[in-house]
Amino acid sequence: MTTLRSEFLKIMQERGFLHQCTDLEGLDKKLSEGVVTAYIGFDATAPSLHIGSLLPVMMLYWLQKTGHKPIVLMGGGTTKVGDPSGKDESRKLLTDDAINANIAGIQKIFAKYLSFGAGKTDAILVNNDAWLRDLKYIDFLREFGRHFTINRMLTFDSVKLRLEREQPLTFLEFNYMIMQAYDYYELSKRHNCILQLGASDQWGNILNGVELNRRVLQKESFGFTCPLLTKSDGSKMGKSASGAIWLNEDMLSPYDFYQYLRNTDDKDVGKLLRLLTVLPMDDVKRLEALKGSEINDAKKTLAFEVTKLCHGEAKAKEAAETARKTFEEGAAAEGLPTITLPRAKLADGIPAFMLFKDAGLAASGGEARRLIAGGGARINDEKVADEQLLVTPAYLSADKTIKLSAGKKKHVLVIVPD
Repeated sequence: MTTLRSEFLKIMQERGFLHQCTDLEGLDKKLSEGVVTAYIGFDATAPSLHIGSLLPVMMLYWLQKTGHKPIVLMGGGTTKVGDPSGKDESRKLLTDDAINANIAGIQKIFAKYLSFGAGKTDAILVNNDAWLRDLKYIDFLREFGRHFTINRMLTFDSVKLRLEREQPLTFLEFNYMIMQAYDYYELSKRHNCILQLGASDQWGNILNGVELNRRVLQKESFGFTCPLLTKSDGSKMGKSASGAIWLNEDMLSPYDFYQYLRNTDDKDVGKLLRLLTVLPMDDVKRLEALKGSEINDAKKTLAFEVTKLCHGEAKAKEAAETARKTFEEGAAAEGLPTITLPRAKLADGIPAFMLFKDAGLAASGGEARRLIAGGGARINDEKVADEQLLVTPAYLSADKTIKLSAGKKKHVLVIVPD
């Protein structure tokens, strides 16, 4: 293990963020000598980031915490092109209005993790549409395109994998890596940014930016990547049976976010405590050493700490209390995810499998039938034996709700107003 001097890189190494770096010793020296400005880019393809994006967000958090200046670069311009990295097909092109709406949604999350302002180490938010929007394409290609060879571009995974799978790669997408490198060039000129951070799938794009700065600006700059956020089975984190694990509350409730983390595989708990929380490493090591049923205490701590950072302490406490009442007391606690069902729809009865599908506890009618057949479906904590069971107003509790459960850990309250 390399002996590092700078606090930022020590934390990156100890907590498991360090994956690749263009010049680790040189970067360590720069970080030890004074304030370094670094950036990470986020394209605006959805109104929220998902949990897989928390690793880059946490890198910016630790960067600022250790006395350096973060830049959040919103890809208002590059989103119009589409990053081919890790994609098997072209991204759907979005309108300017849709991109701007997505940026407005994504911005909310950064205020939870970073301090913005005009100070020396305050974070700033920049949109690359500011310089990409009015590029004169021929002039741009003459000045910058000559620094990129097709031979080298074809060696990058983002291009190579798409071609190997015989999936179309549009010329528009092929330009993405040039534009991302140009972002680094602009941020270097405008904000003296000398470090680009990112996930490992961005390594090729980052190298292009470092090389462009060297060639055009004759300026030393650095690239650093963290690993992708994956589960112990190698699959990417960020998806569940019911969809993406979004960071914005209006797209996924704090309770569901908490429960996703609470249900982490035992093998992943230690890694996620290191990467997604700010707990001192002594606490992380103590928690990740727990065995048997005690690992549940580590999972609860993980879920609470990550939810607290993302949604605030009050929402984290509410989610933890809802989970405690639901699982330890068997109560239909407030705070569970809810759906509203018109009383008229319930009057004649609704088949149980349809109700579970409508509540989002199964992705399809067939999946709901299998859930019931396997004994995993409960209504008001009673096992459902027949998929065609008609759920009628007789199932309503005193507070006009019906509690649906899929397994032991997924619950929804069906609200039936008068």
